[in-house]
Amino acid sequence: MKELKIGELFCGPGGIAYGAELANLELIGQTATTLKHAWAVDYHQSTVKTYLKNIKGANEHTTLCSDVRDLNIPELSKISEIDGFAYGFPCNDFSRVGEQKGLNGEFGPLYKYGVRVLDSFNPSFFIAENVGGLRGAHEGLALKKIISELSKAGNGYIITPHLYKFEEYGIPQSRHRIILVGFRSDLNIKFSPPAPTHKDKPNICSAAILNPPIPLNAYNNALTIQHPHIIERLKHIKPGENAWNANIPDHLKLNVKGAKLSQIYKRLDPNKPAYTITGSGGGGTHVYHWSENRALTNREKARLQTFPDHYEFCGNKEDVRRQIGMAVPPEAAKFLFKAIIKAIDGVKYDSVSQNITI
Repeated sequence: MKELKIGELFCGPGGIAYGAELANLELIGQTATTLKHAWAVDYHQSTVKTYLKNIKGANEHTTLCSDVRDLNIPELSKISEIDGFAYGFPCNDFSRVGEQKGLNGEFGPLYKYGVRVLDSFNPSFFIAENVGGLRGAHEGLALKKIISELSKAGNGYIITPHLYKFEEYGIPQSRHRIILVGFRSDLNIKFSPPAPTHKDKPNICSAAILNPPIPLNAYNNALTIQHPHIIERLKHIKPGENAWNANIPDHLKLNVKGAKLSQIYKRLDPNKPAYTITGSGGGGTHVYHWSENRALTNREKARLQTFPDHYEFCGNKEDVRRQIGMAVPPEAAKFLFKAIIKAIDGVKYDSVSQNITI
């Protein structure tokens, strides 16, 4: 077997790394390549603890708590050289939920640290993940700039950009992400995005949460104590509705001026994938059960993000909420890594030929 070592920046609680483990398991006997954790970096202490607790091979020497802006990237070679690199650079400034400052924001320029990794390590391949809203930032120029800089890093990369709709791949959640897969130019490896597996029959959120039932002693499953006023408001919101399109009595309506985000006090529709799980936001953005007058527990949201019940998140309730919402769903990382491994080993797989227009 050929073992490829993977490095990560902005690793989060381990969605990408756990997805790599799942890909390894599913491809036993089909391919000659496996993926292995080499090093990972994140700047939230509780997030790093979650990664350490759940990812195979991770330890305090290989998994660092550091702001990338303070990180000596070439020094990571003392931990391990890498064959592959993965990062979901922060999406805050590109998300449709927010001020959309793009490359002018605090987080927008952080993609450059991935460029530095490629310059320092020149790995065989990389993955860069961000929100679908990245396409529209700076009238499309931000994405072009990011792709251009990544393609010129190291010895040069051939990049395949694609807008993945995760619900079309069996994730029980409508979550659309731009993912760039780059292979080093000299390797002459052709990569195409894997074909959707659930385009006509997506997995629905109620089945993901209820089947099988969540064990009573499951990690991170504490209920949120809802204010009586919120409970009364939820009683008037039907499945799939939100605070703006439901028939709510005047005394329970929200007094909000300006933009009215559609997910505010929005109930899930039990017969559809969930709407996008996020890691930030204030009141009304906690994702609400379709029939019970309450927000979902973190474990229920973890199921919608395809983390298994044995995956324990560390930190307080808000820390865990943030980790789950910001993570790449492991099952999404799995289908991507399966395609990457097959491309490396020359194994055919179902793919799509139409990528996003840059």
